[in-house]
Amino acid sequence: MQDPERRWVEQLSDEDLAFLKRFLLTSGTLKDLAKQYGISYPTVRLRLDRLIEKVKLLDERESRGRFELKLRSLYADGRLDDGTFRDVLRAYREEEEQNEARLP
Repeated sequence: MQDPERRWVEQLSDEDLAFLKRFLLTSGTLKDLAKQYGISYPTVRLRLDRLIEKVKLLDERESRGRFELKLRSLYADGRLDDGTFRDVLRAYREEEEQNEARLP
């Protein structure tokens, strides 16, 4: 069985992992990280905030499978807006509940 504590790490993109590695190697200094990437401090801060939110969403214990993890990942990456994320998640969970109710 897969270790639930590692689940969120496995859902991160190569880009996310590279960012985390650079973050660690700069001892968490966003100013140095911004310099390495050649971008502004606020841009690095936003990237880190989005990654933090992504990890929180991916780590939620009530996640119900690969589809939901993918949906959460897209939302955390800013590829889905709040309303779309919530609507699709609600529809998915309703369908899952209907499927479970049909089982003998």
